[in-house]
Amino acid sequence: MLSFEEALARLLAAAPAVAEVESLATLHADRRVLAQVQTATVDAPPLDNSAMDGYAVAVADVPRLGACLPVTQRIPAGSVGSRLQPGSAARIFTGAPLPAGADAVVMQELCEHDAGAVRINHLPRSGEHIRRAGSDIAAGSEILACGQRLRPQDTALAASVGIASLPVFRRLRVAVLCTGNELRMPGETLPPGAIYNTNRFLLAALLERLGCVVQDAGAVADSLPATQAALRAAASGNDLVISSGGVSVGEEDHVRAAVELAGRLEMWKIAIKPGKPLAFGHLATDGREIPFVGLPGNPVSCLVTFVMLVRPLLLRMQGVRQVAPASYRLHADFDWPFPDARREFLRVRSNGGGGVELFDNQGSGVLTSTVWADGLVDNAPQQVIRRGDAVSFMPFSALLD
Repeated sequence: MLSFEEALARLLAAAPAVAEVESLATLHADRRVLAQVQTATVDAPPLDNSAMDGYAVAVADVPRLGACLPVTQRIPAGSVGSRLQPGSAARIFTGAPLPAGADAVVMQELCEHDAGAVRINHLPRSGEHIRRAGSDIAAGSEILACGQRLRPQDTALAASVGIASLPVFRRLRVAVLCTGNELRMPGETLPPGAIYNTNRFLLAALLERLGCVVQDAGAVADSLPATQAALRAAASGNDLVISSGGVSVGEEDHVRAAVELAGRLEMWKIAIKPGKPLAFGHLATDGREIPFVGLPGNPVSCLVTFVMLVRPLLLRMQGVRQVAPASYRLHADFDWPFPDARREFLRVRSNGGGGVELFDNQGSGVLTSTVWADGLVDNAPQQVIRRGDAVSFMPFSALLD
């Protein structure tokens, strides 16, 4: 069996990143991967402006508390005032450009306004409550790096310097199929021995969260010809094929043999728990080779192998440079006295005390554990965990998006 690190390295090394770039309106670019560095063409803010609702003054005109100045103009956001005359004040609002001649803004709570004049009950300092031009972004500076997956704050930053559209890599096309004679869809009659196809829903949702165009290839019967035909069909026109089930060593597990007939198998067993049976290879189609990942059929194993191995692969194929999930050191509020020889990913839930609690049943078919949990503990092979030990916690918020 390959170690987790070896398996991940092989997957990432074999990940063919998409090259096609499209221009997308900045308003709709959230979660897409930026294909080119973005630089600011203007300063942000573009002019010195007020950080408060209040009064723009010249500090020299407020030599003492209670100084009274005539208010000669009103400057709301979106308008430009005239030069401030010596010995006067301007009513100004947050975001409005500072008039020439003013060098401070006094917040309105420290002023008394009456009959066209204002009493200043504060001694202002030069620059007080003023946002200087370019203080956030200077024209010509890099604001967004190539290969980053855009977040709402990233698109907002681009908009703040007037970028109306962004160059992004095209979306990945991924085909998903599930193997098993026992699989039925919700709403269908469930005969003895049959189960509902949970992985079909799981994988489609995981892929859509990552911005992939998903082709649902449906369920495939447990036979070598059917599996081989389904894999060949799924490979056509897609960037990646993912299957669930049929990757173990049983007589009804045909994925491994089908991949070898339709292409080549490069990796099989991984030393992780849950999720040991995982296949990786390439399928030949249309004169090219398409990556293939075969995930275990047990739903927890399917989820864990996806978030820990397939997610980084997909991100790298999308052009993302940083693919490792965020992790945090928390303390264990449980004992794990009998660790496995494989690397384990334990379903846990964080609590308000800076610790994590363990779901009682860590079986690979216990889907309720993934609903109860809010993350995974990454436990090294043969690593005993004692209550109070520091553990590596990966929240689902970092693994499912």
